[in-house]
Amino acid sequence: MNIFFLLIGASLVAALIFLAAFIWAVKTGQFDDNETPPYRMLFDDEVSDEDEDDNEDNNKDKNKN
Repeated sequence: MNIFFLLIGASLVAALIFLAAFIWAVKTGQFDDNETPPYRMLFDDEVSDEDEDDNEDNNKDKNKN
């Protein structure tokens, strides 16, 4: 029966070590996505109405000069 307490204690210690390692990895940025950002520039962004209005105003100003 004493072996059960030893095994439960050992498994809890191991679980805490793995939890600490996981938290450390998340905090240090080990799971940051380094693959997607280079591909984002390949996709078109949707232009909002405000952006279109700003572009039209800028084009009118350039044509005046």
